[in-house]
Amino acid sequence: MTFIVIALIAYLALNLIVFIGFWQDKRAARKGDRRIRERTLLLLALLGGSLGAVTAQHLLRHKTRKEPFRSLLLGIVIAQVGLVASLMFLTQRF
Repeated sequence: MTFIVIALIAYLALNLIVFIGFWQDKRAARKGDRRIRERTLLLLALLGGSLGAVTAQHLLRHKTRKEPFRSLLLGIVIAQVGLVASLMFLTQRF
């Protein structure tokens, strides 16, 4: 397999893990069980799981009104999109 395929599989696996983490946290919130720390959820998003985090946030309606969590997640997404766009721009020039 090429590096790109392996990277894509790892990216999708990480985002699935993040989605499952949000799902487990939502389930724990409903049951009154121990929750996953917001810091942990945001760290997973920062490490590349922002697609899974945003998808879970919307599909599960979890942490959609919680501030500053919502703003921090949006900041992570914007930073990651900017980074990817910058890398794409730089690689096109050389």
